Amino acid sequence: MPSVGVGTAHIQEDNELSLTTSAGTPANDGHIAMSALVTPTADNTLAAILKSLDDDKAEDVVQIDLRGKSEMGDYMVIASGRSSRQVGSMAEKLTDRLKQTFGILSKVEGKDTGDWVLIDTGDVIVHLFRPEVREFYQLEKMWMNPGEASAEAK
Repeated sequence: MPSVGVGTAHIQEDNELSLTTSAGTPANDGHIAMSALVTPTADNTLAAILKSLDDDKAEDVVQIDLRGKSEMGDYMVIASGRSSRQVGSMAEKLTDRLKQTFGILSKVEGKDTGDWVLIDTGDVIVHLFRPEVREFYQLEKMWMNPGEASAEAK
């Protein structure tokens, strides 16, 4: 018969293993602890934004490197949704995912109308448009180098 100390050690080990993933990081049970948040950098924030937009079926996604061009951020992402409803939904999901993953509280403008939503994450500025509004403002042409803009149009 095993001693009492051995049984409790085994139970404690099982509990700890069930709370971690195969990589040894805490498992996500729907609640995210502050220590489990990933430290945001411009590059991993950009990657998370691009993944979120891809998951939500964003169209014509363009990323623009702003380093050396502007102090407002390191990257700009411009994407389109098929409708005001999709644009608003993409914006909401994106801000929720950034908050859960990185603890980033993004500033959001225009989500109620869904024609043009601006999301400022600090390092990455995201513009989500309906196609007609995007065509009207043509932000890509304003921020991209001439060679990039012509390559994009092809």
